[in-house]
Amino acid sequence: MIDFSHNHYLLFGLPERYRFDPAVLDAAYRRLQVAVHPDRHVAGEAAAQRIALQASARVNEAYRTLRDPVARAEYLLHLKGVDAVMPADSALPIDFLGRQLERRETAEAAVAGRDLRTLDTLLRDVRADAREIEQQLAALIDDDAAWNEARTPTRELRFLSKLAADIDAMIAAFDD
Repeated sequence: MIDFSHNHYLLFGLPERYRFDPAVLDAAYRRLQVAVHPDRHVAGEAAAQRIALQASARVNEAYRTLRDPVARAEYLLHLKGVDAVMPADSALPIDFLGRQLERRETAEAAVAGRDLRTLDTLLRDVRADAREIEQQLAALIDDDAAWNEARTPTRELRFLSKLAADIDAMIAAFDD
């Protein structure tokens, strides 16, 4: 079984870093899932079945958190005692917000005009900006241990991730 007191990184045997090899995470996840999967404990006592179910849920939650760049940044900051999404201090730079507002307006106009090419271009641009912020976060977190300075890029990445998902949904609606 797993040690429920371990954080997500310890659970998978990974260093507490923003950058890591996703293949190592995937392999560790598969190993853990095989070990804790509830089907392995079907014949066991009810308590063992419940623990296996909880362990499997914990492994799944940890895996989802570490696979997602936004959740991973937020989790790392949380481990260091920094809340990236404090309601009292959640402002984003005006120029960043202005750019995203322009992108939303462009996306809405593209949907109205049934302009799939513009949506595709917009999605590529948003994802490129997200990758740049991920690189910035990796430097701030892994190289500089600049936990507080990583808060704003983490919030920006969350914003871009949501924008990309929204544009993705707009593109998918074209298929309907």
